[in-house]
Amino acid sequence: MKRFTSGMFARFMVVLLLSSLVSACGIFSVSWIRNASRNDVVNLGDSIYALSGGIHDYLQSWSGQTFRRYSKSGATITGGDSITPDVGMQYATAKSDHPYIRTIFMDGGGNEILIPAIVFDPYNCKVNWWESGLSSSCKALINDVYVDAVTLLNQMGRDGVQNIIYQGYYHVKNGAFGSTTLNQAVDYGDAKLALAVANATAAPNYRVFIDPRPYIYNSDIIIDGVHPNDSGSYKLAQRIWAKLQPLL
Repeated sequence: MKRFTSGMFARFMVVLLLSSLVSACGIFSVSWIRNASRNDVVNLGDSIYALSGGIHDYLQSWSGQTFRRYSKSGATITGGDSITPDVGMQYATAKSDHPYIRTIFMDGGGNEILIPAIVFDPYNCKVNWWESGLSSSCKALINDVYVDAVTLLNQMGRDGVQNIIYQGYYHVKNGAFGSTTLNQAVDYGDAKLALAVANATAAPNYRVFIDPRPYIYNSDIIIDGVHPNDSGSYKLAQRIWAKLQPLL
């Protein structure tokens, strides 16, 4: 029998803590919308959409229509479960509910960085003042996120999705979850997500990456340091609406 060493125990505890945190995050989400006036328009992603639902509310208000929503707090692109479905699982559920999906607005990839960093930062994605730059382990993690994003987007393209609006991430502030030491990881991650959107074969009609970093300030983020308040949700919705409106 293989001996359960202290190192194995430590890794087990990290996995357990991460699983608990992701599951807890999943509880704090607005409800899914599985039937809408525009079932061909679908929202996927994480708590940027799902915590308050503000972005979705603004988009529906401006359009005078309703869109389906499957985003979930704590979601990653892959590796989810029934409590916190990952973005790929959200997409599969949306396809099962109504198979014709023409337009998707979404995000994904932020929790792969944020959730481990909140616990023990095992990938060293925080860059402290005495460090010269982002660690190779964090870059490798984000490179894996790039592969997962391209794989999912390509699947959407094969399924006939015509339009994809992919929203990136803004700089976080110091708070209960956020830390400005993560912002170099945000910059590297946005660059990779933009590349994923550019390189994917998905959405032959239209695909675009939205970079929210120039528009979101500390005053647009709630006390946890990560999620948008009403002004932040409004700004994010504005950028999506500029791309979504012509597609409706």
